Amino acid sequence: MTLIEPIVAHAPEIAALRQDIHAHPELCFQEVRTADVVAAKLTEWGIPIHRGMGTTGVVGIVKAGTSERAIALRADMDALPMQESNTFAHASRHPGKMHACGHDGHTAMLLAAAQYLAQHRHFDGTVYLVFQPAEEGGGGAREMIKDGLFERFPVEAVFGMHNWPGMAAGTFAVSAGPVMASSNEFKITIRGKGGHAAIPHNAIDPVVVACQLVQGFQTIISRNVKPIDAGVISVTMVHAGEATNVIPDRCELRGTVRTFSIEVLDLIEHRMRAMSESLCAAFNTRVEFEFVRNYPPTINSAPEAAFARKVMERMVGADKVFAQEPTMGAEDFSFMLQAKPGCYAFIGNGEGDHRSLGHGGGPCTLHNPSYDFNDALLPVGATYWVRLAEEWLQPQP
Repeated sequence: MTLIEPIVAHAPEIAALRQDIHAHPELCFQEVRTADVVAAKLTEWGIPIHRGMGTTGVVGIVKAGTSERAIALRADMDALPMQESNTFAHASRHPGKMHACGHDGHTAMLLAAAQYLAQHRHFDGTVYLVFQPAEEGGGGAREMIKDGLFERFPVEAVFGMHNWPGMAAGTFAVSAGPVMASSNEFKITIRGKGGHAAIPHNAIDPVVVACQLVQGFQTIISRNVKPIDAGVISVTMVHAGEATNVIPDRCELRGTVRTFSIEVLDLIEHRMRAMSESLCAAFNTRVEFEFVRNYPPTINSAPEAAFARKVMERMVGADKVFAQEPTMGAEDFSFMLQAKPGCYAFIGNGEGDHRSLGHGGGPCTLHNPSYDFNDALLPVGATYWVRLAEEWLQPQP
């Protein structure tokens, strides 16, 4: 593995910064302290900044040479609304808030890269350092774009990265095409006619209809979606009734839909709506169908994915750069990839044995109360960011 020596030398300082951010988690669009820390460090290193985009976003601007070419590197800053079970020194000091997805590490890796880029500037063009709020459900990437991110800071391509537990530290994974799914929610309210459970013929039972719908939705995946296309419909909430001897007058179904393409998503939403309306009509009930599209699928453009892979292979060797297995998790970096070519890669976070004494009893997996970012990744991820920017903006002879 070939790492940049000055980044390695500053790794303890960056690790302390990461642990400070971990100890002070902030939820989506509330990342005021985190943004202050980021802004202060960038300013200390002589990097001009722009604040407030997407509410709490920070953009650092590192220029070198005379080229008008530009690239964007993105890190997310927000935490999750969950209670941390770790008790080590840098555990969350805010009950009900935790950096359980490693955004503290993502922020620290990009800060480490920013420090080196500002001090050395071995490139020709501009590197925009995008510290984004509200990835965890708030759509911070979308909000930054709405606020004019790519109009104010025009770039050729945008790159993102996420730590991945279970992959060995010092490894990467990257692939072209879909790597994370779209995230969507539905709410279906079936309205029947309440009555006594002993005389059901005088009522119209919405629970019976709901049961039919839950079963029917699975046939959309098995009989409407092509077998080579991926899709998941999960009914995760069923709410009806208050007493055992009462047929309720309404039943509510809620859940999620995940796909790797907009075309499959369109098909699933259409079939779910048609099935709900038709089945409810057949049972003499009324239906209210709501379908909310949260995040689109994360789709890497082929040239940018190939470029990222070459950078990684030169760093750690081809045998430590894997194909990126698509996951049904979602990521709002997808909005940036809809706006610009780019690539979203994974960096190995290890198996959890990096955690110090005082970690929780659970595994070191994402969104787990025992999770902690692996600080050994900091110089690895920062080196990748620097080499990516330098090679993309390589001075022309």
